[in-house]
Amino acid sequence: MKETHCKACGTRLTEKYLEHEGMIPFCETCGEFRFPGFNVAVSMIVKDPAEERILLIKQYGRDSYVLTAGYVNMGEDAEDAAAREVREELGAQTASLRFSHSRYYAGSNTLMLNFVAVLRDDHIAPNHEIDSFAWFTPEAALEAIRPNSLAKAFLAYHLGKTPDVAYPAENA
Repeated sequence: MKETHCKACGTRLTEKYLEHEGMIPFCETCGEFRFPGFNVAVSMIVKDPAEERILLIKQYGRDSYVLTAGYVNMGEDAEDAAAREVREELGAQTASLRFSHSRYYAGSNTLMLNFVAVLRDDHIAPNHEIDSFAWFTPEAALEAIRPNSLAKAFLAYHLGKTPDVAYPAENA
C-alpha cells in the first residue's frame, strides 16, 4: 500500500530518486524521503504448560477459529505485546515466549510476527473480545483453524507442515 501524503505535514508526496534505493516517496515541503510504513502485529500459538494442546479462539461473531493476536503499540517490544495480548484477551500469564515466524499481510498493511506462548497454567478468563475458545491437539488445531488464513499458515509452519497457502490473500 503506497502512501500518498507526508505523515509529518500532509503534503502530497512525489517520487524522487535516492542513490542505492531507487524511486522513493519524497516530501517537497519537508525536503525528506518518506519510506513506506506499515502496521506491526503479533499472533500467538498459545499452548498449555505441558505443550500438548493449542488454544484457538473465535471472535467478532465469526464462526471460525483463529490465533490470539493484536497490534504492537508504539514503543512496545513485540515480545511484550505478545505477553500483553495473551494477558488482556485470555486473562492468562505466559511462562515463556519464543519467536516462530513472520509474514507481511497486504490486506491490512501489517507485518505479522508469530510467537509460541506457553502458559503458566490452564486458567483462561477471556475478555469481551473473545466469543469462545477451545483446546485442541496440534493436528486437530490445524484442522479447526480458519482455512486459507495466515493463522493456519503460522500453525502449519510451527507443526513442521507445508502451509496450504504461501501468502494468504485474506482472512488473517
